[in-house]
Parts: sequence; structure tokens; C-alpha cells
Amino acid sequence: MTDVVFKDVLVRKVDTVILEKLKRKAKRQNRSLQAEMQVIFRDAAERSEPTERLEEIRRIRASIKNRQQTDSAILLREDRNR
Repeated sequence: MTDVVFKDVLVRKVDTVILEKLKRKAKRQNRSLQAEMQVIFRDAAERSEPTERLEEIRRIRASIKNRQQTDSAILLREDRNR
């Protein structure tokens, strides 16, 4: 079992308007401000980088490069005729 170590983070000089918005968001989600900030940090850290997304797009594009594609108009027409 891996032990998880948590660290404290201090954010200084937060715009009061932003802070109030975060507090309202936390309240709507039934969370404390601290819990809301943890969710925001986790989501930001887990979000893929643009270069990672671009690599995924290139990989998919390469994998379907030589496949015969059906005209979307044909597929729509078939679907409408069901």
C-alpha cells in the first residue's frame, strides 16, 4: 500500500471577486472552500496538455488514413429512411 503525502499550499493576493465566486461555487456544490480548491487543483492537474491531445489526434488520423470512409450524406439518408 502506498502512503499518500499531502502538502499545504498558500495562495496570496487572491482577487476578492474571484474568491467570492469560488466561495459561491463551493456552497452550490455543498463543499468547503478548501474542498472546492482541491477539486479545482485535481481537475487542472489531470487535464491533458494540448501537445498530448495533438499527439492523440495524429495517432487516430494515422490509424484511419487508408480506411475507406462512407459519405456522411449517405449515412444520414439511410438513417432518415428507417
